Amino acid sequence: AVLVQGETRTLLGELAVPTLDLQDGDWEVEAEHNPVVPAITPQHLAYVIYTSGSTGKPKGVANQHDGVVNRLWWAQSEYRIGADDRVLQKTPFGFDVSVWEIFLPLLAGAQLVMARPGGHQDPHYLMEVIERRSISMLHFVPSMLQAFVNQTPAGRCSTLKRVLCSGEALPHALQLQGQAHFPKSELHNLYGPTEAAIDVTAWHYVAEQDIGIVPIGRPIANTQIYLLDAHGQPVPIGVSGEIHIGGIGVARGYLNRPE
Repeated sequence: AVLVQGETRTLLGELAVPTLDLQDGDWEVEAEHNPVVPAITPQHLAYVIYTSGSTGKPKGVANQHDGVVNRLWWAQSEYRIGADDRVLQKTPFGFDVSVWEIFLPLLAGAQLVMARPGGHQDPHYLMEVIERRSISMLHFVPSMLQAFVNQTPAGRCSTLKRVLCSGEALPHALQLQGQAHFPKSELHNLYGPTEAAIDVTAWHYVAEQDIGIVPIGRPIANTQIYLLDAHGQPVPIGVSGEIHIGGIGVARGYLNRPE
């Protein structure tokens, strides 16, 4: 918008942007101070994102500010995003990865670069925007990482410092392909259900520690992970169990489902 005064507005002629007339009488009734907003607490609702419905009907998950802020501050302490970083926001809003893509760079004073709608599905567009905008950090669902590796030349996108994967299991073969495709970039694998503020575990690939599989990693800050059997008892090392998540990131519950 352009600020104008009534008697000089006509000097500007036709404009393609809105104008705000400083002599408009409506300004006189505006408050001189910002309106008082009721206090927002860490326990207030931050967002509702629906599950995929893989176990039945999709459910709206109510996540609180405290869990989301914990996830963001953990990421900042882990990745040390700075003013010279550029984070690509390409994930649709229905997927909770979009939350950190938007707010982590803003929290850290980095640059937030928005991909075009649908751009997350186009490897050649992604390569172009990574190189044109000097992107240093982005996220791939493993299946999209596979498409990117298959359809774009290796060794490009040299500004990338960190590639993060989550949303699906990351095969070991793809992990090796990804590392070869982005030789100057760190590769991270994260895990977390919609019910737990984006991610609850994280793992960073180190070549000297390659064990032939891709772990989901260790719990992030203020998060507890338990592997329990059908009776709710901890399983021995090396025995399969069900993941139980505790800590600040656990969601409030399902929207309109008090049970």
